[in-house]
Amino acid sequence: MKSYQIAIIEGDGIGKEVVPESIKVLEAIAAQCGFAFKFDNYDYSCEHYIKHGKMMPDDGLDRLRDSDSIFLGAAGYPGVPDHISLWGLLIPIRRTFQQYVNLRPVRLLEGISSPLKNPGKVDFYIVRENNEGEYSNAGGKIYEGTENEVVFQESIFTKKGVDRVMKFAFELANTRRKKITSATKSNGIVHTMPFWDQRFQEIGKSYPQVEKDQFHIDILAAHFVQNPHWFDVVVASNLFGDILSDLGPAVVGGMGIAAGANINPERVYPSMFEPVHGSAPDIAGQNIANPIACFWTAKMMLDHLGEIEAANLLMEAIENNIKEGNVRTRDLGGKASTQEVTIDIINKILKE
Repeated sequence: MKSYQIAIIEGDGIGKEVVPESIKVLEAIAAQCGFAFKFDNYDYSCEHYIKHGKMMPDDGLDRLRDSDSIFLGAAGYPGVPDHISLWGLLIPIRRTFQQYVNLRPVRLLEGISSPLKNPGKVDFYIVRENNEGEYSNAGGKIYEGTENEVVFQESIFTKKGVDRVMKFAFELANTRRKKITSATKSNGIVHTMPFWDQRFQEIGKSYPQVEKDQFHIDILAAHFVQNPHWFDVVVASNLFGDILSDLGPAVVGGMGIAAGANINPERVYPSMFEPVHGSAPDIAGQNIANPIACFWTAKMMLDHLGEIEAANLLMEAIENNIKEGNVRTRDLGGKASTQEVTIDIINKILKE
């Protein structure tokens, strides 16, 4: 029987609730489809930081390296600044393992009411560059603590880094509705964004069958709200992609259903799969966290592992759970507990 080794990082807050439920779902679907998982648990988290002064041990990345995938719940804890968890855990994993594609599905599922009056059919992906761009630690301060204090921050865009994420996005669009949109701001950011535009046009020459357009980030955000049905694949830099991949889920029901993946397309290193909702400390421990985002994230991991039948079966269970509306979690208007949603999903997988 084929078996996959999955590194589990529950993280903080509701990560400790939705990840165990996702493991139950993954085990059920693996048994149904004839393969298996081996789960290795790691306590990398903000709580680990509080105890040890670091988000993970010094050899933390080496322990993850031989995994087939990494499954992460959420990182974040009251009293620990967000940049600690980001630069102490997420960015080291993403960059060490060359997870240069951050992939976010945006899809309006039947049974969920969009906050928009007439959203139309919404089904697209955001492809965010995940290793460089605006999220750089190049910069510094001078004259700190004086009235002349100056801070500066560098953005780093490389031809290799831009081209490879563009190629991934074009390839994805080529398997879907053959339409791609680039997020830019080349009228105001005079070096990096014109370069981004140039590389978009150059890479696009190899995909004449794919319809191409681009929008400045401000009007693109407006179109996400007014015309979300326009889009198929949206490719964006690290910062712009980060913003859009929260706005997109907000249009189709909220962060409780927002899945995400950090992908190394060459599969030289493990990819990491994480829901987008964060650790939500305000509802942690109350058994009301919506596990759908984590389940959808598990579906993306199954796709990446090549278990397409299992991925489709899980997505069908998710869709039916939401469509029926009888056990939806509280952020979708129902009263179900986290475990009740899990039980319903597993029953649907097992056809009981």
